[in-house]
Amino acid sequence: MLKFDEGKKLELTEKALALRGQIEALVDSLAGCRNVWFMGIGGTYASSLQAEAHVQGRTELEIRAQEAADYNTLGNGRIGKGSVVVVSSVTGNTPEMTAAVEKAKAAGAEVIGFIDAADAPLARLVDHVFACPGSEQLKFLMTADRLLYRAGDFADYDEFYRELDTHLAKGLVEAEKQADAFGEAFASAHHDDALHYFVGAGTLWGTAYTTAMCYWEEMHWKRTKSIHAGEFFHGTLEVIERDTPVTLLMGEDAARPLAERVAAFLPRVCRNATIIDTKEYPLEGISERFRGYLSHILIRSVTQRIDAHMEEENRHPMSIRRYYRCMDY
Repeated sequence: MLKFDEGKKLELTEKALALRGQIEALVDSLAGCRNVWFMGIGGTYASSLQAEAHVQGRTELEIRAQEAADYNTLGNGRIGKGSVVVVSSVTGNTPEMTAAVEKAKAAGAEVIGFIDAADAPLARLVDHVFACPGSEQLKFLMTADRLLYRAGDFADYDEFYRELDTHLAKGLVEAEKQADAFGEAFASAHHDDALHYFVGAGTLWGTAYTTAMCYWEEMHWKRTKSIHAGEFFHGTLEVIERDTPVTLLMGEDAARPLAERVAAFLPRVCRNATIIDTKEYPLEGISERFRGYLSHILIRSVTQRIDAHMEEENRHPMSIRRYYRCMDY
């Protein structure tokens, strides 16, 4: 398999899961917390949207996503003393994130940072740092879930994480293996698309957003658009034609009916639509009632195979950029 190191993938998931005790201790120590903000930009904002969708409808605790550039310019009167801000960064030096963390701290918020490098500028700026690379979505999930647990809104917390500790790393690796042939066929069919639409809802709205922007636009240099499944019938449906490339991401959370409505419509007008459904990937050992919580993590195992084969088809390394961090702007 292209760009697939099973041992490394197992290690990244297991190391992230091993942070749970530290995350629990920190979340449990938070005193007087009145709201929580998962804050990011680009891909980290997508992960923040996933965290927000994961808890929506399950708790009265205010847990929201905040886009960093918006916060820097428009502000947010809800972020201040008693607020907890959660951020993540690979480089630890993204200008918008540095400015946002400084602004939040000046307003009195307490900041938790998942930073890949312990000596990065952002790692030195946050109040609490977890230095462990990769698995950003899982780290955000564990943080959000502990907040739910502390609020009395996750009665099955211990059972859920027993299953994750035992089965998640292997399950994600097996899903990626299963998805490889699909990823190769998908890349072969779509590597030269002039425009590609990605549709998702619930936690998979964040996935559609980051797949389109962070991977296909930034890394593959392909023109895309992400659409929330709930908004699909309020504009986008009118530009879908017989040969329009559309990919619908279907999860198993409460937002699934929104994706199912799009899935029912697409074959009536389009012959170039693809549905990626997490139900097709077993995740052995994970109870049915918990699968919806993991949809956004599971589907990344599928899109990673698409990325690997897109890179091969187009002979374009995903690490190359035209402008991003290559010039001043």
